[in-house]
Amino acid sequence: QLQLVESGGGLAQPGGSLRLSCAASGFTLEYYDIGWFRQAPGKEREGVSCISHSGGTEVYADSVKGRFTISRDNAKNTAYLQMNSLKSEDSGVYYCAAVHRLRLPTVQAVCVKDNAMDYWGKGTLVTVSS
Repeated sequence: QLQLVESGGGLAQPGGSLRLSCAASGFTLEYYDIGWFRQAPGKEREGVSCISHSGGTEVYADSVKGRFTISRDNAKNTAYLQMNSLKSEDSGVYYCAAVHRLRLPTVQAVCVKDNAMDYWGKGTLVTVSS
């Protein structure tokens, strides 16, 4: 079965940290660019951070620059999102998605054209609250 499975969400205090994981099964993640997206209640889904298939290029939304770090371990078929200095506005459901490396021209496009993604996870809930 071809799927992405997110884990690592939960409750964190403002200023705290969480590390999300995105594990792929049924396909080889190294051929895919990866995006992390989030959706807060009543808001549209937005691209948070994206990474190229090789890991050489990373893109971040302005709202998370300097606080979040995206990474991947192709040997483990897994991508990660390290989230530090969390704020209440970071709360939402976080999804990882994968798009074949040849489908979009840039990693920036991966974070914007979410309708082009090949695979989506079901999401993991992140709640930042004291």
